[in-house]
Amino acid sequence: MDKISAETRQFIKEHYKDDVRQLALQAKKYPNVDMNEVVTQISGHQIAEKKIPSWANTDGILYPKHLSMEQCSSELTALYKATLASGNTFADLTAGLGVDCSFIARNFKHAHYVERQEYLCEIARNNFETLGLNHIEVHNTDGVTFLEKMDKADCIFLDPARRDANGGKTVLISECEPDVSSLEKTLVEKADKVMIKLSPMLDIFSTIRELKFINNIHIISVNNECKELILILKKSINNYKSKENNITISCEQIVNNFSTQHLDFTLEEERNSICTLTDNIQEYIYEPGAALLKAGAYKILSGRYKVDKLHPNSHLYTSNKLIDFPGRKFKVIATSSFNKKEIKSLLENVDKANLTVRNFPSTVAELRKKLKLKEGGETYIFATTLNNGEKVLIKCQKA
Repeated sequence: MDKISAETRQFIKEHYKDDVRQLALQAKKYPNVDMNEVVTQISGHQIAEKKIPSWANTDGILYPKHLSMEQCSSELTALYKATLASGNTFADLTAGLGVDCSFIARNFKHAHYVERQEYLCEIARNNFETLGLNHIEVHNTDGVTFLEKMDKADCIFLDPARRDANGGKTVLISECEPDVSSLEKTLVEKADKVMIKLSPMLDIFSTIRELKFINNIHIISVNNECKELILILKKSINNYKSKENNITISCEQIVNNFSTQHLDFTLEEERNSICTLTDNIQEYIYEPGAALLKAGAYKILSGRYKVDKLHPNSHLYTSNKLIDFPGRKFKVIATSSFNKKEIKSLLENVDKANLTVRNFPSTVAELRKKLKLKEGGETYIFATTLNNGEKVLIKCQKA
């Protein structure tokens, strides 16, 4: 990566809020400015303002091309991962832009950033120095090669590439690069704790069957969207022989930049939980957050929060008293069957609403068209199935 000239740096500083597409069209007006670098840096800074705000607020940070910015962790999720490990030595074997490394490494005395793209290594050296993270050593090499030669560390982190040779997204462990399943034994020999970031689309149960040393699974959602699946691997006889029932699943639901909702459980607890089902919609309706739905925390919510479930497959809960539930909470205004008169009464003076379908034989688009409702507004409508099989509409407002 060539050093950015003083003139180009000044131009970036003066135009960092401008539309990069318009700037690119004006390249001929500024012959002494590297407009390609301008577009890369300003575009990266604008993404960082939302995704990595502490970097965006730090002068001197360099940004890579768009794909690396798209693939890097957000500051919110990186900060969460940083709570999961500490010690003397840390190694990030697939470091990329280095966002995760920069936050996790703060909890260690010495850290290794490993990345095979020289371009990203140069950016990382600059950014770590700018951030005062001088204890991070940058290695321009392949992560698997580094793993084989490295001394034992307290923690190893991997974020396997989830794109195939054609750039398409992959979700299976065996399709990621490097293939963690083939490296698992070496990883747990080389570190007391191994942290692996995977696609939130990955099936948890197939992952548990595929890997032998899973100790914990962390599911992170931001504003009700699953963002990351984090596996913690540890070498121990008990863990190696344990069944999936004993693995702790931690659901972390970050809302509006604050971690406000957390739930830990084991699959054994979920299987043994008693779930109270009901045909009666009470005063409040609860929809579990995205991390809980991903984790399969269905029955356990009924027992822990003393709420009744509307149907085994609906994943909606109800109570007469408002509780602090790990998800969205709604006050029920009215309900109706699919009788035309009842629907007309339910939707009187309502021309738009936020629709959600749970265990219901229509899509949101189909139902919106049938009910002739625009999207948005303060009204929320759930279309679902009760325990007795009845199809209902539940009209609510946020509690």
